[in-house]
Amino acid sequence: MNAPLPSPSAAPVPAQPCIDSRFTVPGMRCAGCIGKVERGLALVPGVAAARVNFSAKRVAVSHVPELTDDAIIEELGKLGFEAERAAQNPLGGDDAEARRLLRALAVAGFAMMNIMLLSVAVWSGADTVTREMFHWISALIAIPAIAYAGRPFFASALMALRYRRTNMDVPISIGVLLATGMSLYETVTGGAHAYFDGAVMLLFFLLAGRVLDAMMRSRARSGIAALLGRMGRGAHVVQDDGTALYVEAERLAPGMVVLVAAGEALAADGEVIEGRTTVDSSMLTGESDPRPAGPGDLIHAGMVNLGNPVRMKVTAAAQDTALADIARLMDEAGQSRSRYVRIADKASRIYAPAVHSLAFLSFCGWMLAGAGVHHSLTVAAAVLIITCPCALGLAVPAAQVVAAGALMRRGLLIKDGSALERLAEVDEVLLDKTGTLTLGEPRPADLAALDDAARSVALALAQGSRHPLSRGLARALRDAATVPATLDDLAETAGSGMSGTWEGMPVALLRPETETAGLAVDLLVDGERTRIGFVDPLRPDAEAAITQLRAMALNPSIASGDRPESVALTARRLGLFATSSMRPADKLALLERRSDAGHRVLMVGDGLNDGPALAGAHVSIAPGSASDVSQQAADAVFIGERLMPVALAVRAARATMRVVRENFVMAIGYNILAVPLAILGYVTPLIAAVAMSASSLLVVGNSLRLVRAAGREENS
Repeated sequence: MNAPLPSPSAAPVPAQPCIDSRFTVPGMRCAGCIGKVERGLALVPGVAAARVNFSAKRVAVSHVPELTDDAIIEELGKLGFEAERAAQNPLGGDDAEARRLLRALAVAGFAMMNIMLLSVAVWSGADTVTREMFHWISALIAIPAIAYAGRPFFASALMALRYRRTNMDVPISIGVLLATGMSLYETVTGGAHAYFDGAVMLLFFLLAGRVLDAMMRSRARSGIAALLGRMGRGAHVVQDDGTALYVEAERLAPGMVVLVAAGEALAADGEVIEGRTTVDSSMLTGESDPRPAGPGDLIHAGMVNLGNPVRMKVTAAAQDTALADIARLMDEAGQSRSRYVRIADKASRIYAPAVHSLAFLSFCGWMLAGAGVHHSLTVAAAVLIITCPCALGLAVPAAQVVAAGALMRRGLLIKDGSALERLAEVDEVLLDKTGTLTLGEPRPADLAALDDAARSVALALAQGSRHPLSRGLARALRDAATVPATLDDLAETAGSGMSGTWEGMPVALLRPETETAGLAVDLLVDGERTRIGFVDPLRPDAEAAITQLRAMALNPSIASGDRPESVALTARRLGLFATSSMRPADKLALLERRSDAGHRVLMVGDGLNDGPALAGAHVSIAPGSASDVSQQAADAVFIGERLMPVALAVRAARATMRVVRENFVMAIGYNILAVPLAILGYVTPLIAAVAMSASSLLVVGNSLRLVRAAGREENS
């Protein structure tokens, strides 16, 4: 877990061994912040590499031991970012920032609506007294609203200026404050124009984007929370006198002997030293069939004991468990991989100085022309507002939101806006088997061999067990209107099956005595065995979906944690190359190899063991029946038994990217036309705010075409 991080620059890597440290940096707001932090830290002597996790607002630094955490925090301060050591728990942080931004957005929205109502009367030609009264009312609403709602921008700008740096919040803050100051001056002097509505409108649009960003990061953290929630909260540790003492998971240590009760989730990794049972290991293997565990077998935190109580010797606890490793893999794999983020990174390096220069030159030019301070400041404020990159910022998310809404109505939920961009780039598809290509619900292949009495006995036995095959058998028999028999002495033996007596005869539902190619159980009635085979049926349109993926020049294959014989059956039917018995780290390593080879892989999986791969893939999709962890780690979730939404998502994503490129052309064209007009003095701050909003609406309107485009893509 402590492998050196890739360096974002060509800075020399220290020759001595490095250690990894992680820091929380809440002030990172945009792609420019990512580049500034990574490039700035890479130039610090002793730092080998720095990698930002923007969704978690954290940075991982690989550095020599002599360089302390405090020194790195100081260097981050010099770059204009407050930082602190990240907690060991990979979750880190809470939703306090999202709540603060949401309150600021609500205040800005309330103020904007009320001031716009007052502005309508002014625009309609209100007389001098009425106009001045409305300006004063607007000022009373706007000034406290701007002071409160603008805090995220003002604080970020002050932090940057304190260290003699700039960021995108500096011109935004200057523009808002200039417009507010000029409006207040106009109000006090009885002027005809005030721009409170423009200043508040600007804050509202910008805050809306930041709220959405904070919500996305909160969702990313909740995926890891769901994973860690699978771990038991504690365990009963056996004392020297033979008594058992409950100990919380964080206080467990290797060497302790714990009792694991039936139905209990394990709180640590360990080795079974006494007793035999079966455990649900699907989170690590993805295989729905529970496996037996006896003395000498390793079992892991988060697994559930389905059978008898056992004693286990702890081998790893807390942050050293396999489950915690999976959480860290998900956390470290979930980085932004957007090409448009890189474009924004480059643009942000020149945005602030370019805007400042334009505004300053406009002010100086008008002063030299004899226009006076008031008019020159008005022009400068208009330049700062009209160049606000709202339309450019909406070019991508507007198209993503519209496409995501259209896909949602077709059974596919897009969770991460950038997922559509990455879906449009994929050239390979990696699919899990159980629960992804198949329904993940074992069903009896044929019940014709059982007479009515045998069916009744089988239902009575099956409904008393939590085993997946028993549940599938019971469901099928109930669907066939079978009435369960009355059994005596019903009992379940871990690793063996259910047993009892029926009308004085021994009956049982047992594991097969001989090896079988697929899933099966044996029904024993008075010494006579009947084999009941099971199948995990393919999704109804699996073959058609694979055909569609191939038609789009994608290369699908299977990567599964299931047994080789089970995977081979599915692979042969679909004509796919398959790899079986893969652990979570194996799937993630496979994705990294394909990425190193220049491929962009779409991962489709449903199990807990797929979590790291779903987070680490170029883009990922999970079915609605997947575990909570997999759904949180994936970029998209499809609902129902059909697999075709996966192919639909790729087609819709390609259409979305075409619209995104059109939006970029419109946004850039707006600035090319509007900025010269503002510099020449033809645009007031109010008109600048309206023009900025109009350009945003133009981009949104173009994006709405995706509602129909998604439908055409589906039917093509």
